Amino acid sequence: MSIVTAVRRGDWETLFGYAFFVALLTGGYYYNVTFVQLGLLDLGTRLVGLSETAVSGWMATLALVTLVTAVAFGVTMDRRGWSSSLHAKLRILLGVVVVQVVLTSVAPFVRTAPQFGAWIVLASLSMGVGFPATFALTIDFVAVPDRGAVAAAATALTYFLANVYPLDWHIESFSRVVVAAMVPGVVLLAVLVFRPPPFLERLARQHEQFGVGRFCREGPVSIREAAFLVPLVLMFGVFFVDSLGFLRILDTPSLVLASWQSPEFSMHLLLAVVHVVGAVMAGVLYTTFDRRVLFLATFGLFSFTHLLYTFDIRIAMWFPALATGPSSPLNPAFYALAVSFYTTLNFALWPDLSTPETIGTHSAVGIGLAGFLSTFLSTALALYFQSTSVTLLDHLNLVNALALLLFVGLAVGIYVRRMHSLWTEGHRGEPN
Repeated sequence: MSIVTAVRRGDWETLFGYAFFVALLTGGYYYNVTFVQLGLLDLGTRLVGLSETAVSGWMATLALVTLVTAVAFGVTMDRRGWSSSLHAKLRILLGVVVVQVVLTSVAPFVRTAPQFGAWIVLASLSMGVGFPATFALTIDFVAVPDRGAVAAAATALTYFLANVYPLDWHIESFSRVVVAAMVPGVVLLAVLVFRPPPFLERLARQHEQFGVGRFCREGPVSIREAAFLVPLVLMFGVFFVDSLGFLRILDTPSLVLASWQSPEFSMHLLLAVVHVVGAVMAGVLYTTFDRRVLFLATFGLFSFTHLLYTFDIRIAMWFPALATGPSSPLNPAFYALAVSFYTTLNFALWPDLSTPETIGTHSAVGIGLAGFLSTFLSTALALYFQSTSVTLLDHLNLVNALALLLFVGLAVGIYVRRMHSLWTEGHRGEPN
């Protein structure tokens, strides 16, 4: 049953599953893009007194520990049958969210480097357990035809909220907001685990209908097959390009103060609306076309965005008199569009490459390698660039070249594959 059918029939039990999943995905990703990515930098540098380089090193450690934990736990989920058990996944998530509430509450009181390191490791373990369990809920709550729309809804909500609140990027602000959002989630999960309503049994059987992903219709996809490895490599490239470029933009006051840390609320609202528009566009494209269209669009948008940034930097170098005002709002707007495109794709892709027997491993390997390992490597490369005094223009030029290379490589790959298919069909049609 799709969400449209459920609305027409007034099937509130199925609609509860959709709403619960979108809220869970939104809450988890909001925690990641605000508290983890922005709040920990403030905690490490301002309250603990570490250098930005040291904090970046700990963030790379967080990415690596999360990756290892997620893959180990995702494989365990599949082998023990937890991936297809809604009740098991809810119990796991209740434990994860309780741990994260405690960690988030105590974070503003961390003051020493050993405490900061211990906090990072514990948070990594909880996230490594949490995200394969969260993605595995897709098969319980979301019908295959609706996954693009649900991914778009979670992306739009996450980035809209992250851009408009809180505007203060201090760990205390993030801690208050995240704990306030998590506590109702803990209560709801506790009810579902300890006092499950009767309709939960019906939702627990939906994976028999919703479980086989869109790209597994002709048979299960193995992580050793090109059907899984090619999207994995492309998504790794997307995260790497995004992280490598955004780390340098965040480290450049003239760029970040005119966009994500602007004192003007209108700028934050603009970025939030652009994220929503981008998510809606990506949801439509994912539902209507093949995933390669979204990859092409994402690489194209990142290429264009970094071209705009480098163009502005060159103008400022060549004609200083023309660069006295704030930087163009178009640059972060296109950046936000690209981020919404690939986030929507990332939410929908791994469940659609999975079955109830493989979703734990596939989501852990997909998100772990493409998301967390790429972040680890891009952080290390950004630190190397910083230590060797690579200029802002050279840094963004490199990111732009990578995005262009991936865009052109993918376009050529699609063309060659299409020509090969036509050649094969032509030979099959020839008389003997």
